[in-house]
Amino acid sequence: MKVLMIRASALALSFGFLLSCNRSAPANVAANVNGRSITYADLDKQFRSQFGDPGDKANDDQTSIQRLEVLRTLIDNEVMLQRSEKMGLMAVDADVDAKFNELKAPYTQEEFQKQLAQRKMTVEDLKEQLRRDLSVQKLFNKEITSKITITDQDITDFYNANKNSFNLAEPQIHMAQILVTPAPDPNVRNLKNDKAQDDQQAQAKIKSIASRIMQGEDFAMLAQNYSEDPNSAQAGGDMGFIPESALEKANADLRREVNSLRPGETTRVLRTPEGYRILKLITREPAGQRELADPKVQQTIRETLINRKDQLLKAAYYEVRRNEAKVENYLADRIVNDSNKK
Repeated sequence: MKVLMIRASALALSFGFLLSCNRSAPANVAANVNGRSITYADLDKQFRSQFGDPGDKANDDQTSIQRLEVLRTLIDNEVMLQRSEKMGLMAVDADVDAKFNELKAPYTQEEFQKQLAQRKMTVEDLKEQLRRDLSVQKLFNKEITSKITITDQDITDFYNANKNSFNLAEPQIHMAQILVTPAPDPNVRNLKNDKAQDDQQAQAKIKSIASRIMQGEDFAMLAQNYSEDPNSAQAGGDMGFIPESALEKANADLRREVNSLRPGETTRVLRTPEGYRILKLITREPAGQRELADPKVQQTIRETLINRKDQLLKAAYYEVRRNEAKVENYLADRIVNDSNKK
């Protein structure tokens, strides 16, 4: 319990706000971003969507940590949304409707309403969330993705620094994955902070992702946004090279699916002990030293460097824009002040 309190206090302090004993928090306001309020109703709605109803655990330390994490995400999203507004990059109704119809397509009307109910959302809530997400994505595309440049020298330098990793002792397969688990893992940090709460939500989520892949959306971006694998989500689902012999340890269904893939293809949804997976085959590589002149080597390195740069720039961009904003986190203040009174 003491460890949890320390973590909660550290997280609150990490927001970088100086606490003032004389400052009174506005009623029902959890945080304020450049004069725009995030209410406790907003926070509770987002919390229930991600973690469900806390019930008797509403006031325990772990729930407080989760609420701080959710509020931090809401603050970051508000900072980015205001930046999108300032740059004239807000999603229009046509963008929102297209994405809404895409998400709705795999379900019957009854199934879709059930999914919304499970997430404690209305159609209007979902459309508003889509508008915010699409607007922020437009911002990232303009401010970050469009500015990433990988030169031939970058590729050469990476190859020379990692040459041994391109010498394969046995045939290898280069794989990526999107994983959705039936229980939320606090160690997962996908860009949307999106985690299924139970098996039913996990099935619905992976079904939606599979539909979006079928419609041509970028696998790596979907993995960054939604995958619940803490080891590969931030790298766009990239799991690196896996020896073919490792497949022998996998179940027959998974092994058969992977062996049937051609580079660039994805599996159907696979149920595994950890949850639901969609795997993508990037390349198959024979044993031996792979040379820099090999176009596949260059493409692999280019994609690796782009993913790394994209993650670095997004993390830095969040920090820069947050530093520019005037943010008051009243929930963090309250937690620390309450702790000091004990």
